[in-house]
Amino acid sequence: MNWQDAALVMAGLIGSGVAVIHGSLTQRLMIRPLTKSALADELTLVKKLVPSLLQFSTFNWFLGGLALIASALWFEKDVRLAISLLVGSSYLYGALVNLWATRGRHPGWMLYTVALGLIAFGVNGSGG
Repeated sequence: MNWQDAALVMAGLIGSGVAVIHGSLTQRLMIRPLTKSALADELTLVKKLVPSLLQFSTFNWFLGGLALIASALWFEKDVRLAISLLVGSSYLYGALVNLWATRGRHPGWMLYTVALGLIAFGVNGSGG
């Protein structure tokens, strides 16, 4: 395993790790209170749709991390680039929105920025 492969693996571990923490906190701090609210009792659509929408980014970031790890271990240069661009765009969006929404007081944007740097390094010159 070369340094570029290791960078993609690290980016994947960071991305998936942040996703797991994000999903746990979202479930505990947002979804549980929402589904227990009086408003949610009246609106069954809220109970069904909102939790899935709130956890969509968790799912996306987690699978993206796994895809980065797989790309470092098994895929050719072109596939690594495609996966890196797709996952990187998702991580970039998450980092920017997190930075904007929390005014920089949340570590998620920093972690995804580190992952983005690792992705950039990982696709630069990596090739089976």
